[in-house]
Parts: sequence; structure tokens; C-alpha cells
Amino acid sequence: MGKKIVTLGEIMLRLSTSDNKRFIQSDFFEVVYGGGEANVAVSCANYGHDVYFVSKLPVHEIGQAAVNALRRYGVKTDYIVRGGDRIGIYYLESGVSMRPSKVIYDRAHSAIAEADSQEFDFDIIMDGADWFHWSGITPAISDKAAQLTRQACEAAKRKGVMVSVDLNFRKKLWTKEKAQSVMRPLMEFVDVCIGNEEDAELCLGFKPDADVEGGHTDAKGYKGIFKAMAKEFGFKYVVSTLRESLSASHNGWKAMLYDGKDFYESKHYDIIPILDRVGGGDSFSGGLIHGLLTKETPAEALEFAVAASALKHTVHGDFNLMSVQEVEALAGGDTSGRVQR
Repeated sequence: MGKKIVTLGEIMLRLSTSDNKRFIQSDFFEVVYGGGEANVAVSCANYGHDVYFVSKLPVHEIGQAAVNALRRYGVKTDYIVRGGDRIGIYYLESGVSMRPSKVIYDRAHSAIAEADSQEFDFDIIMDGADWFHWSGITPAISDKAAQLTRQACEAAKRKGVMVSVDLNFRKKLWTKEKAQSVMRPLMEFVDVCIGNEEDAELCLGFKPDADVEGGHTDAKGYKGIFKAMAKEFGFKYVVSTLRESLSASHNGWKAMLYDGKDFYESKHYDIIPILDRVGGGDSFSGGLIHGLLTKETPAEALEFAVAASALKHTVHGDFNLMSVQEVEALAGGDTSGRVQR
């Protein structure tokens, strides 16, 4: 029986170049829908949970297409408010080899950015929920969205719901000073904190002793910061992905988890070639939520999450379209890529 999981955020229209073309040479864009917490919702729905995505979208057909994109994969859309003028848009130029991917946002004044908190009854939404997930992208969208996030967190705590955050700092949306002023007070509601070394530094002001850009993702550099974060904010789990970006097409990938007593380090994946890395972190969060809800140990939960996110790099679009069985096959050591007959 699946658990009730709630996520809150913005689902956007993604317009991406085809065949790794640059923006300036593209005559058309491919359309998909996605966004941090929507991506997590789809992952968890694929794993058999009852997942509700909370947002606001315009009444017009593009808003409906975004709703349909979620419904297609089993995400429940009962709490999506309809109204507002526009859906957020982002443009994606997919990098390859040493040319990085590029994102251009066109999301100011979107429906969720201008939504009022009284449009949502979070006590009803959180009723019976096992888990609530949000990310640092949502409060970065607007002050109204930050207020919405806080109210959702407060309701989740009133209902005894586990709360996870993916810190997800976005420099195109806000400054580190603004991020820390908003994010640090929200940490009192959080049980599971997910974020890489840059997110922890920019959102919360913690800096690990590790040179990640240089590929030196030594676990020792993280142990001190994980302990300090858990102590300051009372997190039950502190989790970080460790991405070694060797090129836009080739990444090393693993993760670490601290549960207040022990440190766990996952196995390392060499991901080459990458088809689409957008949503890689969200697929990790979705895998971790499923793992912590269903696995017997934090180590098993972590291995499931890392395998899920490694597989996401092979899937076009924002959503990770993998089943529990497919993720567990990889987590169990089957990296052959042989045809399954």
C-alpha cells in the first residue's frame, strides 16, 4: 500500500532545443513539462505512492496540458488551484562534451508566484499525509510563494508529517543573502535536508572542507558539516549528492547520508553518456523519500536513491520514468544495459 506524499511547487513549460542545438540555431523547441517538486511527485507516483502535487496554474489550455502531464503518470491534481495569468517557462539548451547546458527562465508573475495563501487549505491537504516535500526553488519564486511554503510546513508539522527539503539554490532567482534570510527560519520544520555542498553554503551558510569542483569529493570533508547542520537545525537526516562533472556528457555520481549516529556513503556510478541531466537531483529526492518510507535501513534507502538518479540521466525530459523494479535491479548491481527479454 502506497503512502500519501504531498509536494508543493511550480510546474513549468520547458522548451528545449533538439539534437544538442544552440538556442540561436534552433527553429523549433520540444515541449515537455517539469519543475523540482513536480519531478519528485512523478518519481514517487511511479513507485506506487498516492502523490498530490500542490500548485496554481492558469485556466487556459497550456495550464491544462501541465495538469495532464502530471495525471499521465498518476500524480493526483486535486489541490492544484486554477487561475492566474501565466505558466512559468524555461528554455533549455542541452550541452554536450565540454559545452555546458544552459537554462533561461521566463517565470516572473506566474500563477503560483502570485498565488495567495488563502487559496489553499493546507490542513486539509496534509490530512493523513506521511510525507511533505518542498525545495528552495519555491520560496525563491516570490515572497508570496515563500509565505505559501511556510504555511504548508506549519500545517505539515501540526499533522505530524515528515518534511523533506531539497535546498536547490538557484542564483538566477535570488541572492545568497536573501536565500539565507528565508531558508534558515524554515529549517525548524525540516526532518530530512537534501542538498549538495554549494546549496548548503549558499542557502544555510555551511561550507564543507572539500574541493568538489576539482573532483575531490572526499567523504571526510562532509562529516563535520553534516554534524554541524544536524546539530543547529535538528535534522533527522542530512543527505548530499556528490556530482563530479567531468563534462556535460560524463558525470561521476554518488551520495552520502548522516542519520545523527552513522555516516553512509553510496556506491559510485560513472554516468556516460548523459542523455538529460535536468531533474537528476529531483529523482534522487524522490528515490530517497521512497527509500526512507519503505526500506529497512538508511543505507538501503540511499542506494535506491542514487540508483534512481543515475537512471534519470538516461531519460529525456524532467521526469524520472523508472519503476521500483528497474531501480532495484541497478542498485543490486546490474549495470550491463543488456536487453531485458
